[in-house]
Amino acid sequence: MRVSLITPCRNEAPYIEGFLDSALSQALPAGWAMELIVADGTSDDGTRERLQARAAADARLQVVDNPAGHTAGGLNRALRAATGDVVVRLDVHTTYAEDYVQRCVEALDASGATCVGGPWRPWVGEGRATAIALAWASPFGSGGAPSRRVEHRGPVDTVYLGAWRRAELLRLGGFDEALLRTEDDDLSLRIVRGGGVVWQEPAIRSWYRPRGTFTALAAQMYQYGYWKVPLIRKHRLPASPRHLVPGLFVLGLVALALGGLWDTRLAVAAVALLALHAGVALAAAGTLVRPWQSPARWVGIAWATVCMHGAYGAGFLHGVIDAVVRRGRAGRAATRLTR
Repeated sequence: MRVSLITPCRNEAPYIEGFLDSALSQALPAGWAMELIVADGTSDDGTRERLQARAAADARLQVVDNPAGHTAGGLNRALRAATGDVVVRLDVHTTYAEDYVQRCVEALDASGATCVGGPWRPWVGEGRATAIALAWASPFGSGGAPSRRVEHRGPVDTVYLGAWRRAELLRLGGFDEALLRTEDDDLSLRIVRGGGVVWQEPAIRSWYRPRGTFTALAAQMYQYGYWKVPLIRKHRLPASPRHLVPGLFVLGLVALALGGLWDTRLAVAAVALLALHAGVALAAAGTLVRPWQSPARWVGIAWATVCMHGAYGAGFLHGVIDAVVRRGRAGRAATRLTR
């Protein structure tokens, strides 16, 4: 039996060696072999050269081209090159437990699910990265998604990364390359609405490294919000009502602010709504750190939450406008490729 590890990458020179070391040292079930297929999206920072050097020294590593540069295209090109019975998706910016792949294979067999994966566990570092990581994983920051609860075992609407039987993933058609973001949500939706199960197993452990700055976090969430609209249009229904809340929040703020040009009471209501959200964000952050012990981290978590919700909601509204006015043609901010 063989397991294929697949990942897209582009300009990851500072991280690629550590990722390869982690992926190629994974424990496997008895009698299983492994291959790692990396789809490189025209890297020009030395990533490709490092990949080729490692591939020359280790036959388990294969490098394929991803000229489009986006995630779904890279995953599909790696999938087409895969020969394993099981396919496990990896991410360069994630740290993996040594038994990550083994646990994925075991969970597929034990659960009978179409897709299995572990919860989103943020990697907690220092400074702003810590505040962003804690906000990312918090119930208020994530909208209470089961996939952010590290103890949750059972069916979910999506999991982080994922593992599938290759034959089943090919039958599903792989990843939708029309979606520059949310390709994982789309695949999970197709599985669930086709009668399959997406299963979260806490024993599958990995630690995702969120963006390191609030600006980068906001840009990421803006794109996530934007690409939720094409996803909803495709399936004619959101995966969860929580995906609509940030957009409605931002829409309410904009409507009240514009109305405030004619009626100051509406302007006051806009300020009150914004203050309410900030207050709830501060209160939620206070459940994660004690404000009097770490005031900077407390405020940082709250600010990261505000950035996440505001940027996601703004991106969602941009997506709605493009869907209605531009007939689905995406603007530049939504199509700019970032990791």
